[in-house]
Amino acid sequence: MNGIYGWLVEASQEQKRAVLAACLGWMLDSMDVMLYALVLGQVQRAMHLSASMSGAMMSATLLSAAVGGIGFGWFADRFGRARALTTSMLVYSIATALCGLTRTPSELMLCRIVLGLGMGGEWASGAALVAEVWPAQHRAKALALVQSSWAVGYALGAAVVALVMPHFGWRAVFFVGIAPALITLWIQRSVHEPEAWKREIRMEKPETRRLFQGTLGYSVLICASMNGAALFAYWGLFTWLPRFLSAPVAEGGHGLSIAQTSAWTIVMQVGTFFGYILFGYIADLYNRKYTYISFLVIAALLVPVFAFVRSPAALLLVGSLVGFFGTGYFSGFIVITSELFPTSLRATAMGLVYNIGRVASATAPYFIGHISEHAGLGYALSSTSAAFLLAALIATVLPVTRSLPYCTPL
Repeated sequence: MNGIYGWLVEASQEQKRAVLAACLGWMLDSMDVMLYALVLGQVQRAMHLSASMSGAMMSATLLSAAVGGIGFGWFADRFGRARALTTSMLVYSIATALCGLTRTPSELMLCRIVLGLGMGGEWASGAALVAEVWPAQHRAKALALVQSSWAVGYALGAAVVALVMPHFGWRAVFFVGIAPALITLWIQRSVHEPEAWKREIRMEKPETRRLFQGTLGYSVLICASMNGAALFAYWGLFTWLPRFLSAPVAEGGHGLSIAQTSAWTIVMQVGTFFGYILFGYIADLYNRKYTYISFLVIAALLVPVFAFVRSPAALLLVGSLVGFFGTGYFSGFIVITSELFPTSLRATAMGLVYNIGRVASATAPYFIGHISEHAGLGYALSSTSAAFLLAALIATVLPVTRSLPYCTPL
């Protein structure tokens, strides 16, 4: 065990705190997303929403997340990664709690938009923080550990819904989302800005226009379009996955109860967790780019199988594999982008490429919901395979990134 995690055990306190802060931020971000996905059916009935309108709520969240991600990336490059991380967490946790107080669809939409602003800003801030305090030989594993906390947050969200909603209703589920606000107190006190960032900010003022010129501009274009396709597949598939499990068989679902859907989701997140983690080990040993492409292609092949398998045991097995490959590639994206851009522009660039991708993917929940109304959920979910394959195709023109000088250890 020490051999597997020796790199983490032997890390400095600064490195451990950076990873823990980024993990907590990303985990609780994921939990807040999952809360909405799992109470979607209850919200639809309570507010008389169509499937298309419910998907549009998520699409609006993704669009605002794009704005928040770009804005917080800019903020992080100028004022600090830890400051941006804590502020974004405060925004999304407060907005999640406010969702429980809404009475009309327009009020809920407004809260989801504000939530998106904070949700979008957390990823780039935490990723840049970790990338700048970890050496190249362990960076993929550290960032993969951060990414894996998304699966933990998903499972945590499912557990919260299973425990809270049957007794207190869907509004109380959203009130639990205030928890991340408490974590920010520890981050403010214990997590320091990376020395690499402090040195760069003293030497030169970040020039955002460089991200639209030359080699950096090319990298932005490729990463943004690649991530747009991958996120379209992800949000289209996983926003509707709980509904796919709980919908009646006549509608193309599996007719599971809320408790069963939550339990199924938690088990599937085990596969997701290991996909994130093992990607980091593979990428540190071999090639980041081709590991990333392989995960996307395998995910594209597995999704149609998952959408139409009927046996509960087979569904669980294939679902875990979909979680492994259909989300594990995000560890590759976080590593590749952190190594492609210089320290003075890293958070801005990562926020930009990730959230341009979010804009491109924002129609996915609506699109899949619309297809499901006409062709059923199985066919709707299967359509995400095309987006996985498109992302893999775009990724073939990425430069190979490993131990690039921008991210060398201090």
